[in-house]
Amino acid sequence: MRSATVHSRVTELVSQHCRATDTPGVGVAVTIDGKMALAGGIGSRDLRGHEPLPDDARFYIYSITKTLLAALTLQLVERDRIGLDLPVQEYLTDYPLTTPMTVRQVLNHTAGLPDYGGMPEYSAAVRANPERAWSSDDFLERTLVRGLQFPPGDRWSYSNIGYLTIKLLVERVTNLTLRDLVSRQIVEPLGLVATTVAETLDDTGGLTPGFSGWIDPDGPVVDVSPRYHPGWVSHGVVISTAPELAQIIDALFDGGLVAPDLLPQMLAPVRVPFDHPLFSEPSYGLGMMIDPGSVYGVVAGHGGGGPGYSTGTLHFPDVGGRRITTVALANSDRGDVGLAIASGLANALAESSENSAS
Repeated sequence: MRSATVHSRVTELVSQHCRATDTPGVGVAVTIDGKMALAGGIGSRDLRGHEPLPDDARFYIYSITKTLLAALTLQLVERDRIGLDLPVQEYLTDYPLTTPMTVRQVLNHTAGLPDYGGMPEYSAAVRANPERAWSSDDFLERTLVRGLQFPPGDRWSYSNIGYLTIKLLVERVTNLTLRDLVSRQIVEPLGLVATTVAETLDDTGGLTPGFSGWIDPDGPVVDVSPRYHPGWVSHGVVISTAPELAQIIDALFDGGLVAPDLLPQMLAPVRVPFDHPLFSEPSYGLGMMIDPGSVYGVVAGHGGGGPGYSTGTLHFPDVGGRRITTVALANSDRGDVGLAIASGLANALAESSENSAS
């Protein structure tokens, strides 16, 4: 693949998505066979297009944090600190629900736990006080009062409360905060410098401006990063750059974060009950969105979205014989632009490879 051709195709792809969604800029990164092949900012960090987006721009990765939480859990499984098929109540003895649900079921969203995303009370609280988030106890109390949606193991339903449960579980088992765990188990081993868990608004000073009209639907689109408290993401939220997140995801599949014999557990697919425009066979594993039907092999990764940002990362095991990880982090929350670009990058690279070979 000629680098000039690849860069041109990637820039064109990102620019098209930015125009379609009114997104100022996107941080992108691609690793090929474990090596960084492309990393940079495309577009701008401001709405007027005056400030180029830097290559090391930092973003909330939102629900991609679930993938890191699952990796931390499997590290503890490897050390016999957690059993995937033991009830979460084995570790969280004060958990508000007594119906047994296994760690595996919570990780793959088959535990029946409700979610708060569609609760009017949640949306109203964020908009009224974006700078002051609910506590973990608030999230559990306000959400779990509705009880389980279905018996554990019966069906699939996405639940952020499930991953709050996983956060509380790994913190209880290790007696460390999620921030400390991410630092010790992911950041330090990989030699990262810009990745951290945001706990307070003081931790968000280095964020790329994230543009949204969600907090104030009647007002203009504005940068919400100084106002949106990271605690509104109940399970915790990581801040990272596109190249560092690509390193993390690539290491996950290369045995650098999760033992190779446990990776198949992470990739065991549960078919989700809806179609997805980017997946042939939309499925979910342990903290992973999965497509077992992809022409590139079993594709896995995660998307994320929330006020100000849209994010996506995917790992493709066989794009023209090469192992590729893609990341796209956008500074606007209009549409699923992050995951769409992460998916499109593989197609662009495949086309570049085919053209260079012909």
